[in-house]
Amino acid sequence: MRPKTILSLAVLFLLGSSLTVRSAEPKKPLKVFILSGQSNMQGHARVSTFSAMRLNPKTASLLKEMQEADGTPKVSDQVWISAIGSSAEEKTGRLTVGYGPEGRGAKIGPEFTFGLTMEKHLDEPILIIKTAWGGKSINTDFRPPNAGPYVFSDEQLKRFKDQKKDVEQIKKDKIAATGVYYELMIEHVQAVLKDIKRVYPEYDPQQGYELAGFVWFQGWNDMVDSGTYPQRDQKGGYDQYSHVMAHFIRDVRKSLATPDLPFVIGIMGVGGPTAFYGPDQKRYLATHQNFRDAMAAPATMPEFENNVVAVLTENYWDMEATELRKRERSLKPQFNEISESIKSGKTTREVGDAKTQQLYADNFNMRELEILKESVSNAEYHYLGSAGILGQIGKAFADALVELDK
Repeated sequence: MRPKTILSLAVLFLLGSSLTVRSAEPKKPLKVFILSGQSNMQGHARVSTFSAMRLNPKTASLLKEMQEADGTPKVSDQVWISAIGSSAEEKTGRLTVGYGPEGRGAKIGPEFTFGLTMEKHLDEPILIIKTAWGGKSINTDFRPPNAGPYVFSDEQLKRFKDQKKDVEQIKKDKIAATGVYYELMIEHVQAVLKDIKRVYPEYDPQQGYELAGFVWFQGWNDMVDSGTYPQRDQKGGYDQYSHVMAHFIRDVRKSLATPDLPFVIGIMGVGGPTAFYGPDQKRYLATHQNFRDAMAAPATMPEFENNVVAVLTENYWDMEATELRKRERSLKPQFNEISESIKSGKTTREVGDAKTQQLYADNFNMRELEILKESVSNAEYHYLGSAGILGQIGKAFADALVELDK
């Protein structure tokens, strides 16, 4: 045999050996992320708001990642999800749109861009477990075990008595409601982890899994609760939230036997940065800022250094859409005049509609009209139901966890 042939065979043998060793390497543990909270974690952004994202320089590039080449919503190849709380039954499958609350078309929450962004970072299979229920507080519904029982203040009890309410029944109801959704959250996470193949059919049990991060996005019900937080417009008025949130982090880690589980706290940012609040928002400024500070406080505690981070969702608020809505509200007297004219029969419906359209045309250009009409699908407390806002928030949550990992 010629030397060249022998050398070639030797090279092939070495390459084959290398490939064999590489294929025998154990698979990495499946990365599992938990997303939990209330209605804004559920997500009320309708898919119909996707298109307007192209008009915003901050969201145009993100939109491309959220859509397939034909413009339809992306369906992930590597991210699977189990979601409860947003619909009557658990939803499972590949990550795409539709894991927000049901009704009025498919919706997204932060999970959509969180998963797509994390997929880019990791380039490996991912499982998201989402547990989110609207209208829930951390002071009661999600109250963790070691925070202790909810304690009514003397002012609350006096008010109940003055209102001739059954104080004892109120106390019993509070005890029954305390921690219910914390337990439901933990139970669902544990149930999914016991049978991952039910949600992610390609899962190989031999590779195992790693709880790689927890994202908490909640707060509205606590922020507006003047009973639990009677001094909420004063400095330290929400200290109790910070106290319970710190226990929540500790107890989640204990319940899931993951003492260093990376945590992201999504800080309530409805309305945008308080520094930009206009005259009509000034009365809420102290309350909103105090609450945001209280939410972020646990991330500054020494025990949570380098494994808990706060993400300011106010940074992703759509200031342009807000300004356009404000301009639209200033036209309300004229809209009302047209409406009354139609109701009284002085103006036909066709003429009234034409006047309305002309009023819009006189005050907004075509780009502004599209942003005004197409980028919003819900109320302000649901981040305008804007995919542009929630899309950026989901991406920010994923990026924050990646930074913690570094």
